[in-house]
Amino acid sequence: MNLKGLSEVKSKQPPVDTWSPPFCGDMNLLIKANGEWFHEGGKFTRAAMVTMFSRILWYEAGEYFLVTPVEKVRIQVEDAPFLVTGWEWIDTELGPTLEFHTHTEDVMRLGLDCDLWMATYKGEERPYISMRYGMKALVARPVFYGLVESLEQVQTLEGSGVGIKSAGKSYLLMQDA
Repeated sequence: MNLKGLSEVKSKQPPVDTWSPPFCGDMNLLIKANGEWFHEGGKFTRAAMVTMFSRILWYEAGEYFLVTPVEKVRIQVEDAPFLVTGWEWIDTELGPTLEFHTHTEDVMRLGLDCDLWMATYKGEERPYISMRYGMKALVARPVFYGLVESLEQVQTLEGSGVGIKSAGKSYLLMQDA
């Protein structure tokens, strides 16, 4: 994707960070740890609906909300509200850059507008990237396995080990023993 394409994706984002509507209560909406969205127990079957709602998702004080200019409703998220489903290497002025694509049509460039780290969820080490407004996206297992060929020795402030270099930055994924 060229830079024009990236700016078009970002322009689809409503200015949620400028809205401050009153809290209106809880909504029976759950985002499962595998990235699936459910409303009142029924799974969302239209990807466009998930994408639309993801644009008004807000994270505040450890809780998730759907926000419009006039209302704010709390929803439940098991782990991460976004799921990275694709990736590709692109060339930027900072060198080879890893571009992630989410199931909600977000495009993030590692080292430019997101970071990558490992964290534990229910006893399992999982890879995540940072997203807008302090949210995160889980890197899907097939995507992570696809990145294995890109792993190399890296040195970061956290230590040295195996990781990924993107846009001139190093990300440690497994520290040397």
